[in-house]
Amino acid sequence: MDIETLKKKMEEANYVYDDNLITTLFVAINLDRPLLIEGEAGVGKTEVAKVVANALGRKLIRMQCYEGLDESKTLYEWNYQKQLLSIQVNMGKIDDDSLTKSLFSDEYLLERPLLQSIRSDEPVVLLIDEIDKADEEFEAFLLELLSDFQVSIPEVGTIKAKTKPFIVLTSNRARPISDALRRRCAYLYIEYPDMEKELEILRSRVPHVDDRLCVQIVQAVQDLRNNEAILKKPSVAESLDWAEALHALGVRELTPELMKSTVGFVLKNNEDIATFNEALDAEEEDPEETEEYHRRHAEGHEHCEHHHEHGEHCEHHHENGEHCAHHSDPDGHLHDEDLEYMKAKGEIPSK
Repeated sequence: MDIETLKKKMEEANYVYDDNLITTLFVAINLDRPLLIEGEAGVGKTEVAKVVANALGRKLIRMQCYEGLDESKTLYEWNYQKQLLSIQVNMGKIDDDSLTKSLFSDEYLLERPLLQSIRSDEPVVLLIDEIDKADEEFEAFLLELLSDFQVSIPEVGTIKAKTKPFIVLTSNRARPISDALRRRCAYLYIEYPDMEKELEILRSRVPHVDDRLCVQIVQAVQDLRNNEAILKKPSVAESLDWAEALHALGVRELTPELMKSTVGFVLKNNEDIATFNEALDAEEEDPEETEEYHRRHAEGHEHCEHHHEHGEHCEHHHENGEHCAHHSDPDGHLHDEDLEYMKAKGEIPSK
């Protein structure tokens, strides 16, 4: 697969990428190099593995990490019930050494995700999700797989991979990942997207949501991320959830009242919600700027409504003679020149 094909597959999956992501991903795939992706929760790390599996036409095997995870849950386990039954049936019929040897054959071996990935007849994508939640001992256990694509089972010996899986590890950086593991992987860090990229993501993933509402959602989310008082910053996943929630309510304008009533879709702890509501209340107490802003937009939206429905260009002018920045195409998407206008007016920050 060449890099242009990979780009096309990512676009078909509505995954918005940048040059760094696509280049790192392409090289890692072609070199059969495990890929470690770090970043805040909800920025699209896990989705990379899903998109790659679809792009390569491979099965995705996912292993979710958690504290206390060990090899019996990730590599293999013996089918003890079947072994006991075999002992009862064959006791006295065959010698003890032969019986013992037969009990530790493939017939009694239960494959877990890591073993499944290297014994598969067809290459797969192995997702080791949230490796930072597992113990350091489990990290050390993974090193053999990541470097040599093999695992060791005491009763069986070393099992080498039939086919090499493409391995993706993700981390939210809850704890530091060891240098030994990092050295065995290509590395990618996914940051929170800027205004334009996040707007592109919303347009791609929730195209049915009104474009003007998407702009307001992204602006609000960007403001929350920049607010030092907010402890748990909202991710792209929360932006998408918020957009879906507001669309379900049938709204096209993000008002302070709606922000308060739907804040649970974008902020996920009580302290942050309280901080957010206090900030909104403070704005309402000193409303000179915000009232003028919302009045101007409400007037423009009212006047433009008829034209939006018919895909016509809106000729509405504000009291100060400025052109309305909210005309759109028949699908409700803002034209590029309108976005530039809104940036110039400070309604959308420039990059």
